[in-house]
This record gives sequence, structure tokens and C-alpha cells, in this order.
Amino acid sequence: MKTAKLVIGIVSIVLSVFVLFQSCAAGIGNAIANNGETSGSSGLFVAICLLIAGIVGIAARTAKGGAIASGIVYALGGLIGASNVGTYKDLAIWSVLSFIFAVVFILSIFWGQEYPQKQNTTKQE
Repeated sequence: MKTAKLVIGIVSIVLSVFVLFQSCAAGIGNAIANNGETSGSSGLFVAICLLIAGIVGIAARTAKGGAIASGIVYALGGLIGASNVGTYKDLAIWSVLSFIFAVVFILSIFWGQEYPQKQNTTKQE
């Protein structure tokens, strides 16, 4: 599961760059059209969440706390994106992908056995 978290973290960081540029273009399109949508700004938050969760997921891929933090940030990014989808439907794709990443990280807490149990280090004589 550590390898999957590493791959998802790398994909997330690379994907955040694409989401960032696409959201900037969508924000400019929304401003020009003056349609009152906020999908460009929401995409910016999704990109930031993807970047943060990817970095935390890579840095703390062997720690239970890192998986929890990444899962929460991915879920938050997916929630922000899914609640603000406008005429540009690409934000829905990034939100679903963020939810999938969140599920993988949350499942790794319960499924993975890479978290060592704390052992008793006292000597018995």
C-alpha cells in the first residue's frame, strides 16, 4: 500500500499543476462571461488541496497520521469542487478523482499492515 500512496501522491502533485492552469482559464472565462459562477476559484482550491495532500501523502506514507491527514484534505478538495461545478464540467472530474484518492488513503489505514505495533520494550527477569 505504500507504493500506491507514493504513486497517488506523485500523480496528485502533477495533476495539481494542470488543475491550477485550467482553473485559471475557467476563472477568466467566468469573468469575461460575467455569469456569476465560481468554478474557477473552486478549482484553485481543489488544486491546492491536491498539492497539499500529495505532499503529505508522500512524506508520511508510512505513518497512520499522514494517511488520515491526506484523506481528509483530499475529501475536502473533492467536496469544494463538487459543490461548485458550473458550466465547465472538468471540475466534477477532478472532484471525483479527489474523492477516489481520499478513499484509497482512508482504506489504507484499516487495510495496510505497514504500521508497526508498539512493542513492549521492558525486560522481564
